[in-house]
Amino acid sequence: MTAQDEQPPFLYVVVCAAGIAADVGRLIAAAQEREWHVGVIATPHAMNGFFDTAAVEARTGRPIRSAWRRPGEPRPFPVPDAVVVAPATFNTINKWAAGIADTLALGTLCEVAGLGVPVGVLPCVNETLAGHPAYQDSLIRLRGMGVRFGYPYDGAQGEEFGWERALDLIE
Repeated sequence: MTAQDEQPPFLYVVVCAAGIAADVGRLIAAAQEREWHVGVIATPHAMNGFFDTAAVEARTGRPIRSAWRRPGEPRPFPVPDAVVVAPATFNTINKWAAGIADTLALGTLCEVAGLGVPVGVLPCVNETLAGHPAYQDSLIRLRGMGVRFGYPYDGAQGEEFGWERALDLIE
């Protein structure tokens, strides 16, 4: 294989329904600056106005995936070299840890454990929910699977989400 035959690394960005998702373009731009190709998978709720889907598709050059593909349809993204979940909500983190795959985003996250690729998560969970025992158990389970977590964001005034930190978790 020559250097010309090598493909750039491919990053899956899983976007959940949190207000901060409106800025997911910052993560995509930072990943592209680090020479990642990016495909976005969004939860169904995130697709309902939490971010500018047209801008994200224009930025990545690929459609956003949110629904399962039909049998016989080709895979729209290559196998990932890494996965970032940002913002990661209370709901998604708990369902993922429990092995619930009722959306494409969750199914992808459940499958990725078997790929052995780095997974970085930037939680967006308020302090009250972060103290819930199920959430704490989910963090332990996912960390045990090798998932790397960034500092949790709770939306406190003036606090930065730190999109670029997600990339530091996977590199």
